[in-house]
Amino acid sequence: MNFLKTLCTLTALLPMASLLAQSTIPLAPSGKTVYGNNPNVGHYASIRGFKMYYEVYGSGKPLLLIHGNGGSINNFTNQIPYFAKNYKVIAVDSRAQGKSVDPSDSLTYEMMADDFNALLNVLRLDSCYVIGWSDGGIDGLLLAMRHPEKVKKLAITGANLWPDTTAIEPSLFQWIVSSSDSLARVAQTPTVKAQKKLLNLMVLHPHMSTTDLKQVKCPTLVIGGDNDVILPTHTLAIAQAIPKANLWILPNSGHSTLIRYKDTFNRTVGDFFNTPYRPIKGMAKLD
Repeated sequence: MNFLKTLCTLTALLPMASLLAQSTIPLAPSGKTVYGNNPNVGHYASIRGFKMYYEVYGSGKPLLLIHGNGGSINNFTNQIPYFAKNYKVIAVDSRAQGKSVDPSDSLTYEMMADDFNALLNVLRLDSCYVIGWSDGGIDGLLLAMRHPEKVKKLAITGANLWPDTTAIEPSLFQWIVSSSDSLARVAQTPTVKAQKKLLNLMVLHPHMSTTDLKQVKCPTLVIGGDNDVILPTHTLAIAQAIPKANLWILPNSGHSTLIRYKDTFNRTVGDFFNTPYRPIKGMAKLD
């Protein structure tokens, strides 16, 4: 779940959206950079009934970046140049978002996870590192569950397992539900239909349990802000359920951890990727 780009789009569609869009949630970087619109490194892969747009930067071990709801490659403006120094960064516009146009009515996180698996197959990559923000974190978890051989290590920030007020800040979740209902009552232009599909994704999905997370075999860094729209107790539950997980809650941060703490985020995730997972048991917990 990523509300940032979605809020901006809804501002033009619903009067009530303008109120929330004026909040202090920091917006992802937008059209001031070439990321997401770079013809020198941009490609389309024909997979699973649509053309997926992606850009590749750097060289080395492959690293897949997955953005959140209504976002695009451009949301990783602060990460791409950092990680491209040591990784082959594969930044992707998810199905029905950015330049990956898909006008069909259906959209689920499982579909998107399988899309990423198909892209890795097209690129002839047997595995990669993954960073997922918000909905991208959900996609990352599902990719690790459905295609475990594909994910070496996973870092997720602001992900949720189910769509209700035990996982998502209640007032914001109710606003999303209300906005989805309101969109159903306006003229169904292509833009409205596309936005309704993305809102329905957040209102109706995902459907994972903490038991399901035992299928995530790769080391995973679970990240959230202490004031995230994904409740910190939910983020903690995710970390506790994954067999090889580390937990990182950033202070004085909302949903945009990788923007507000961009330098610390990049270093910490980079260190996590480069350091073997260390289980801590018994008396070692006193260290």
